[in-house]
Amino acid sequence: FLSFFFPKVHPLIDWGQPPESLDKELEQILRQADSGERVADKLFKVWLLDGKITWVLIHIEVQSQYKSDFAKRIYQYSYRAFDLYEQPVISLAVLGDDRATWRPSDYSYKLGGCKLKLKFPIVKLLDYQAKWQDLEESTNPFAIMTMAHLTTMMTLGKPQMRQQGKWDLVRRLLEKGYDQEDIRKLFRAIDWMMTLPEELQQSFEEQLNRYQQERQMPLLSNMEVRGMQRGIEKGIKQGTVQNAHEWLLEVLTVRFEVVPPEVIEAINQIEDVSVLKQLLREAIAISSMVEFQQLLSQNQADS
Repeated sequence: FLSFFFPKVHPLIDWGQPPESLDKELEQILRQADSGERVADKLFKVWLLDGKITWVLIHIEVQSQYKSDFAKRIYQYSYRAFDLYEQPVISLAVLGDDRATWRPSDYSYKLGGCKLKLKFPIVKLLDYQAKWQDLEESTNPFAIMTMAHLTTMMTLGKPQMRQQGKWDLVRRLLEKGYDQEDIRKLFRAIDWMMTLPEELQQSFEEQLNRYQQERQMPLLSNMEVRGMQRGIEKGIKQGTVQNAHEWLLEVLTVRFEVVPPEVIEAINQIEDVSVLKQLLREAIAISSMVEFQQLLSQNQADS
């Protein structure tokens, strides 16, 4: 991610020491920063080459809409991280909207001789439209993810064009030389991102199945998610909730690899299958485990 989007930050980090994900700390920051809609997505502790420890706070804004307080919210997350944990923070932002002129990269104010300013690096995914050949030649998996995002934007309201774009990307993915685990992860992301009407999705799946006849590549996709949803319906008819629990946990495991024990416990305590169905739909599209935990907490508070 950093080597592709933020090549100036990447060489500062000692990659001999694996970064630590700080999901619990991020949840605390989000709770403390009462600023409305959240955009912070990931928080990591990293070691720099000079031996110092710092935190990298990554913000991903992928909605195609303008948010006037974006820079302010990044400042709030940054200072809350420093205030709560007294760690220096590198704040980075990836902007996936379709407004070419919207490029918030700093937040500042001054009053009575006092001045405060935070400047942070940003990446505008829209800029990669002019670098399409570079994306095609890159072996970095985030190049394919960027192509999928841009193709999704360009084919809004054009389902047949999206089907062709989706197939082109998936075929490129299968031929790029990635290991099978990376292929599965990237395929799942593309399949969820580039949704198609039912009949075109079925046509896409048939095309993919034909292509894979000579390959052993089990890829979890919308076709399997639909199977999960049917499994939940079957569980309802059988009068059991266990199937619904298992399907929801399976989707979360596929999307985020690790499901915290407290999330597993909370899900297993839900007896309302309609709630489990709604959580399954959210789990398919939600951007992070932190966001899903917040949704789960809200559900518990409402019940």
